[in-house]
Amino acid sequence: MNTTSNNHFWKKDKEHFIHPYTDYATFKDEGSQVISKADGNYIYDSNGHKMLDGIAGLWCANIGHGRKDMADAIHQQITKMQYYNPFGHTTNEPAAELASKLAEISPGNLNHVFYTCGGSTANDIALRLVHYYNNLRGKPNKKKIISRNYGYHGSTYFAANLTGIHGTKDCFDQIAQDLVSHISAADMYRRPAGAENLTEQEYCNFLAAELENRIQQLGADNVAAFIAEPIMGAGGVLVAPEGYHRRCWEICKKHDVLFIADEVVTAFGRLGEWVASKEIFDYQPDILIVAKGINSGYVPLGAAILSSDIYDVISKPQSDGGVLSLGFTYSGHATACAAALKNFEIIEEENILENVRNLGPVLQDGAKELLTNPIVGDVRGKGFMLGIDLVSNKDTKEPLNVASRVFTKCMERGLVIRPIVNLIVISPPLTLTENDVQALLQIVNESIEEVYQEVSAEGLV
Repeated sequence: MNTTSNNHFWKKDKEHFIHPYTDYATFKDEGSQVISKADGNYIYDSNGHKMLDGIAGLWCANIGHGRKDMADAIHQQITKMQYYNPFGHTTNEPAAELASKLAEISPGNLNHVFYTCGGSTANDIALRLVHYYNNLRGKPNKKKIISRNYGYHGSTYFAANLTGIHGTKDCFDQIAQDLVSHISAADMYRRPAGAENLTEQEYCNFLAAELENRIQQLGADNVAAFIAEPIMGAGGVLVAPEGYHRRCWEICKKHDVLFIADEVVTAFGRLGEWVASKEIFDYQPDILIVAKGINSGYVPLGAAILSSDIYDVISKPQSDGGVLSLGFTYSGHATACAAALKNFEIIEEENILENVRNLGPVLQDGAKELLTNPIVGDVRGKGFMLGIDLVSNKDTKEPLNVASRVFTKCMERGLVIRPIVNLIVISPPLTLTENDVQALLQIVNESIEEVYQEVSAEGLV
């Protein structure tokens, strides 16, 4: 990590920039690594060190970095009209065109788009609209939301409580605790008590029964929605048992509970489809949450995409002269929407979805070879989402919290991964070639092996 005292960017950052998820045990001494350039699938730090971006910025740089065609599209929109307010009955051309495109690629009757600036705010808006929807249809008690342990849904005040990574809430106040209830993560590796020895189908039934039991415990008349990622991202790239999402969707339909698919990570190609919920997991969301890959992170943008059934209710005036009184200054930002349209054009013209379908199995199958290493307990994922679980003992599955060591060694070899305590998360740009995938796997393998040798010498395994 660059800690050169005469690097003025490093110094200014350390003194003034409050980062998301800062580790203050080390930050005040070490500061930040300054990333100065990004090009294609690679990033460069301020010392000129070139690294393959194994996390696509943060799940988002799907078409790669620094593309001139994207820059040209953004430039053209800015010089034409960078922004105008979206309130009331004013719109702009890119926002209208993008809303139509999102309706086209979203499954079923997900036809109505509420724009935000990111995933957290999209989830906040979705839940506020869910409550509003139930008020308008005469069911004001249907307010409770069921989420899952290790699910990640954002860090705004309400979305943070939806999130089931409970360690992120230490010393923070929580709101709406009476509204949010968490059930088990759909984790095939570390299962809840009583499910350790079940078959995959039995485990699916176990988890589905837990959801239905929770709805009945809370009272179906009180439960508004169930929110879930198709594959749990920040919680450890957790892939549910086969049929899980379909079963949960059927239970939601049975009890008049809306199903919110949080596809902030999985939409727009990371699993090889525009939208994963219907195409891959065979269920029809009532609300679809998107952000990140919507324009590959070139300009902040998110959206909650609502079904026509919900829209038909919330689009009726609640009183004489009543308006839908919520929104953001930057909802439907013209430049952000123009970037999204160009992003979709690039994905289509360069067959990027097909690239993920072809190379996803290469990444996943190659990563399975890591299981021969004594500290690799589990390798899981789909498409261009990969999670590697480090353990000190494969039998007990005791977490080995050395992902940060692997991260450092990968960087030294020219690769950026994401370390989360004992987990390694990999989510590269969707433009990787097969050679890139093989290089990534080789660096990860060498780095984990080096860490294994270290922890063995230290007596940690």
